[in-house]
Amino acid sequence: MPATAQSHQPRRRRRTTRLLAVAAGAVTAGALAAAALPGTASAGEGHDGHQPGRYQDVQLLSFNDLHGNLEPPAGSSGRVTEVQPDGTTKTVDAGGVEYLATHLRQARKGNPYSITAAGGDMVGASPLLSGLFHDEPTIEALNKLDLDVTSVGNHEFDEGATELARLQNGGCHPTEGCYTDKEFEGADFPYLAANVLDEKTGKPVLKPYWVWKNNGVKVGFIGVTLEGTPDIVSAEGVKGLQFKDEVETINKYAKVLQGQGVKSIVALVHEGGFPASSSYNYDCDSPGADDGISGPIVDIAKNVTPQVDALVTGHTHNAYVCTIDDPAGKPRMVTSAASFGRLYTDTTLTYDRWTGDIARTAVKSANHVVTRDVPKAPDMTSLIDRWNTLAAPIGNRPIGYISGDIGNTGTESPLGDLIADAQLAYGKELDPETDLALMNPGGIRAPLTYAAKGAEGDGVVTYAEGFTVQPFANTVNLQNFTGAQLIQVLKEQVSGSNEAAPKILQVSSGLTYTLDLTKTGPDRVVTDSIRLNGAAIDPAATYRVATNSFLAGGGDGFPTLGQGTNDVVGADDLKALEQYLTANSSATDPIAPPAADRITIVR
Repeated sequence: MPATAQSHQPRRRRRTTRLLAVAAGAVTAGALAAAALPGTASAGEGHDGHQPGRYQDVQLLSFNDLHGNLEPPAGSSGRVTEVQPDGTTKTVDAGGVEYLATHLRQARKGNPYSITAAGGDMVGASPLLSGLFHDEPTIEALNKLDLDVTSVGNHEFDEGATELARLQNGGCHPTEGCYTDKEFEGADFPYLAANVLDEKTGKPVLKPYWVWKNNGVKVGFIGVTLEGTPDIVSAEGVKGLQFKDEVETINKYAKVLQGQGVKSIVALVHEGGFPASSSYNYDCDSPGADDGISGPIVDIAKNVTPQVDALVTGHTHNAYVCTIDDPAGKPRMVTSAASFGRLYTDTTLTYDRWTGDIARTAVKSANHVVTRDVPKAPDMTSLIDRWNTLAAPIGNRPIGYISGDIGNTGTESPLGDLIADAQLAYGKELDPETDLALMNPGGIRAPLTYAAKGAEGDGVVTYAEGFTVQPFANTVNLQNFTGAQLIQVLKEQVSGSNEAAPKILQVSSGLTYTLDLTKTGPDRVVTDSIRLNGAAIDPAATYRVATNSFLAGGGDGFPTLGQGTNDVVGADDLKALEQYLTANSSATDPIAPPAADRITIVR
């Protein structure tokens, strides 16, 4: 076996070859340097037997935050906004792995030097089709997509490092066993986790970097997730792990790759930004667009070593193709392809065979819509049908009825109110003294849509749809808080770690307050406006609060929610939603979308 340090010869799809490539031991810097010398076999003859030219275009196809969305996402989650030539916008239906496969395969045609990479959150918070089977269907689909490499995201740790290792290496689920007559084979591509360390060993829990090689061209990939992953994943999911600074980690391994003779480097960073426009084709670098993008990825990009030639990012579910100056003041491409497989990014990296580096001035990139007007990939259709057959007895069961779409967007969303009401009702079953419920918006993964899907019928909510809305299997927990603590919780929505990007809790019926966005910091929550069933919150009184287990552990930047007392742990939050829908709706009397009028917004 050749010495190929965490390297891979492209488009080899036999699993044995891929595993050997991922598991190979480290090669010496001298061996790689020798392979790069002009005129050697490795540096390369062209595919036609002639010596290649100095510059070689390398196609980098990328996407991020798929979250197990194999079928086309519903509602707004399955659309993108497109700027038209006249400046107006329109929405385009997008997504679905059957279409994503077709688009990627068409894009690769005529590109012998093509890499497909991803920016994390391939799994986790997945619809029932994948989530019910612990995301084995998504890994199988990614293998068929010919994904070459991905970073981990925060959701890769939803079920802990042991389960992530199973997705990488294969094997049947430890408690549920095999779902089919074949043992799960795992990912044909490497997951990279350079900044995720085992607390005991101090070493990355998965490979930190990987090298793609083709005919003398070498491109290294470093994969990291956001350092703040422990703040947005359950404590059990990150138990025994350390998450290190993204910039320091990338710079460390860029030096390692440089020392091995790999000078062309791409960072896969599961952290993102907020573009000035919601349109996927907005020109981030247009004249006057100095503030074309903001958020954590800007500081990361400005500080990652110039040795890195491009950043593929994610996490914020936004679409952008921007250049951000590196520490040397040189523009560098930073991209993100929204989420749920609605877009893919096509980046051209111009590789200089003389230097082994990317000619940055020649890099170009664009996001493309995964439209649904192309033929479906038959192998993906077969995969979806096979897993749907297994999921159907559970997923097709009706659990409620709605009279219209119940959305999950906005500072306060109708679906957020509905879920909070469901948790309050369930909390009162556990303890009649329960006063209110709080729900984190990030735990609501999709809207409830009225339109018929398949044979379910208009307005019918199936278990599969409920699972797509709340896929985390969090429990509903009850805790006691003082009124002073409750006020502090509401202020933590817009202060501390949430000051720059507020996380507004969805509140149950009876809790009202004013959010004044003209102010700054915690003052944005107007203390005197907070009411429960019309009465002011008494700082000295005790209140019984229902939350999911993630919030009850202080997640999402709410440390005060981790200080509750008199804990009671109930069933999972999806059961609470199911019970509420079943008890409060019928085919003749469906639930109407809540008004979302509990939080008064001052702008």
